[in-house]
Amino acid sequence: MVLGPKGNTADKNKQSPAEILQANREALFSRFTDWEPTAFLNTHAELLDAYFTESFSASRVGPAMAIDKNPHAIVGLGGYGRAEQCIHSDVDLLILFEKQVPDEAEELVREYVYPLWDIGLDIGYAIRSLKDCIQIAKTDYETLTSMLDARFICGISPVYAKLASQLNERITGRFTTKVIRWLVERNQKRHENYGDSTFLLEPNLKEGAGGLRDYHTLLWIGKIHYGIKTFRDFEYLGVLSHDEYVHMGEALSYIWGIRNRLHHLAGRKCDQLYFEYQTRLAEDMELVLEGAQMPVERLMGDLHAKMGYIKKQLLLLLYDLGYEKPSRRSIFFRKRPDVPGIQLDRGGLNFISANRIVEDPVLLIRIFEVSARMRLPLVREATRLVREFLHLVDDSFRRNPEVKKSFEKMLTTASAPVNVLEQMLETGFLAALIPEFKSIVDRIQFDAYHLFPMDRHSIRVVQKLKKFGEARSGAAADALGDGIYRSLKKKQLLLLAALLHDVGKGVPGRRHSEAGAEMAEVVLNRFGYARREVDLVCFLIRNHLLLVKTATRRDIYDEETAIRMAMAVKDIKRLKMIYLITVADSMATGPKAWNDWTAALVRDLFLKVLRILEKGELASTTAVKQAEKKKAFVRQELSIEGLDVEAVLAALTPRYLLYTDSEDIASHIRLYSRLEDAPFVWDVQKGETFGTRKVVVCAKDHPGLFSAISGVFTLNGIDILNVQVFTWKNNIALDVFTVTPPPDLIFEEERWHRAEENLAAVLEGKLDLSSVVPIEKPVKKDQVAFRPNKVVVDNDSSSFFTIVEVFSYDFPGLLYRVTDVLARCGMDIWVAKIATKVDQVVDVFYVRDSQGNKVGSRRAAEIESRLLAVLPDPE
Repeated sequence: MVLGPKGNTADKNKQSPAEILQANREALFSRFTDWEPTAFLNTHAELLDAYFTESFSASRVGPAMAIDKNPHAIVGLGGYGRAEQCIHSDVDLLILFEKQVPDEAEELVREYVYPLWDIGLDIGYAIRSLKDCIQIAKTDYETLTSMLDARFICGISPVYAKLASQLNERITGRFTTKVIRWLVERNQKRHENYGDSTFLLEPNLKEGAGGLRDYHTLLWIGKIHYGIKTFRDFEYLGVLSHDEYVHMGEALSYIWGIRNRLHHLAGRKCDQLYFEYQTRLAEDMELVLEGAQMPVERLMGDLHAKMGYIKKQLLLLLYDLGYEKPSRRSIFFRKRPDVPGIQLDRGGLNFISANRIVEDPVLLIRIFEVSARMRLPLVREATRLVREFLHLVDDSFRRNPEVKKSFEKMLTTASAPVNVLEQMLETGFLAALIPEFKSIVDRIQFDAYHLFPMDRHSIRVVQKLKKFGEARSGAAADALGDGIYRSLKKKQLLLLAALLHDVGKGVPGRRHSEAGAEMAEVVLNRFGYARREVDLVCFLIRNHLLLVKTATRRDIYDEETAIRMAMAVKDIKRLKMIYLITVADSMATGPKAWNDWTAALVRDLFLKVLRILEKGELASTTAVKQAEKKKAFVRQELSIEGLDVEAVLAALTPRYLLYTDSEDIASHIRLYSRLEDAPFVWDVQKGETFGTRKVVVCAKDHPGLFSAISGVFTLNGIDILNVQVFTWKNNIALDVFTVTPPPDLIFEEERWHRAEENLAAVLEGKLDLSSVVPIEKPVKKDQVAFRPNKVVVDNDSSSFFTIVEVFSYDFPGLLYRVTDVLARCGMDIWVAKIATKVDQVVDVFYVRDSQGNKVGSRRAAEIESRLLAVLPDPE
């Protein structure tokens, strides 16, 4: 039948089965959003069933093949066999013969399959005998799993029934353990290849952890181990509770709905939810802004929650069946739980009875404490009981000193294969114990470097901290952090701060660090902590970004930077805790938020501030000795006729001497000796990393020099990756740029020569860069959500400079635009820091006016306005 515009039967008009199918599918797809996703998948599969049934009935080849002597059946495999037919899902078909496959069978393909190819369907088919199927399935488990999904479509049904029977008798029934172990191993490899979709920025709806393939694995194991026919049989057998079955259905329906919309948007089969589709999906689903949470963040938060639930159900089933057990080491040290009311159960932990929980509600948290200590997970029944008795976790429960004590023991126990905080989160206990945590459960931050939802990220920060101080195989990966963590006496306060450091992100319209500190104060007061302990945790949360922001956005070789931070922190213990939480927070965010460069800056600033707090020193004796050693090297290395080396060394600033290697200082002075009356000299070398160049520019300093160099690089297609700006005491600018090479490497030397001529022309006033530098709009990086451009003019953080921070999106010419505005405003750039936040660029400039002064408030407002005007909206 053909579905009309409202699902009514339309006139066939003697259409072919393929034409009827095409019309039906078009009608179905035109209103796919009106359907409940599961019903849509089934209906789509039924349309295909109708096509094959009609084709079988009308076949001219079939009757000629003596179907009574060698019967055959049309069987759906894979997703089509499960009746999970999304818009652009492929169709896997098996033409199954009871006996040997006749030569005429290929003609059936012409009748059944060719017309579907003609209308654009992706059809995969196989023609096999019953014997062939069994032989292949014995050695090829990929084929076996597709046959486990087999569904009879039409033809002679006993042939299909024999296939199902023989698969069970000769393979799955005889090699149950072997097949399931293969499924488990394949599952692990798949997760490694596709990543954990419950956390990744662009989840794979099918193949990643928590994706549809995890559900399929559940089904296959159920069919092999329990002999189930449908997923609901899990409930009938008591493997899943009714609530778990319902929640699984809701999760699957949601993911199938997203997958259908994704197929429709992409116009093809697509299971990777790329950034470019996420925002459009949220718009199509008519999600709206909720508090501070963008529609796309709501979409991704819901999706991660559903996928996380599917992943958890698979892991619980594997554990119940003995395929996900603790290591032998944890088994060797296993003893019976020493807490009355808790027992060992099938290699995990369980309550002795529900009545014991009613009698002693503290067992709800004690079981997690025991889990951490014994390195054993809660069994499925225990997690159900925790959920069912969450109503007992009220304010009197939270204020119970025994609860606090148990929570601290669990929190400070060394990290183990069993992530107890994850178990607390997944059962709902963590949010019940700390209601303030609920605002970030499954909450997504839509940017290019937060790999994990906020709740999981917070737990990862705790885990990263606990790895400090562990001796096994250098787990800490930070010797400094390792020593600091070992020296802490009250680790629980640091770990509490880590767990709660982002709870303020659930509060709209507030700085999350301030809101989080206020929420943490409520939490800790409720637990009964002392005032000084509450103040410490709140301080850590309020300032958990202080160290990394200062290190990456301020000149750490300016002594005032370290002094100001020391004044803000005041206490050595606080400083050490801030360092630890900074490292753990950055590492837990993802690889794009923490790299060797950031780590070095953070470590150097920490040590400078620590020295001030410990000894009151501004510049350490070691630093002074290093500077003198570098000068001695230069004296020995250089002997340039006509150059007073001592005068040059006297002109070098402490900041330059601290930043620069001895060999580079000597090289820079040689470059300076060539300057004489020229407007500038430069030296171009291969960079330290592949595909980069280092350009050292030496010139007499004047306002606009930095802008001129940036504009010339942009004019010649050279991107600036990093820059170090130094001004010697004799008014010589020494700027070190790390850049990409010119576009055409074959003519690189000629391009550098042209760029040199361009810069000379600009400095001599013969070339106006504003008329020749192309203006390009920024391109969305990975299609992530854009934050608005921002300019901050800071007159407070430095006694001698105004600090200008520019937050924008990278595009060719950005640095030129910004520095050109600063030059036109009469600003002289003394320090520049170029940093990339993955989804944003943060350019920071220490500037003074032509008189050597900081700018006034009116001038600051003008600079801010003019800078914002040259940062176009990328939308």
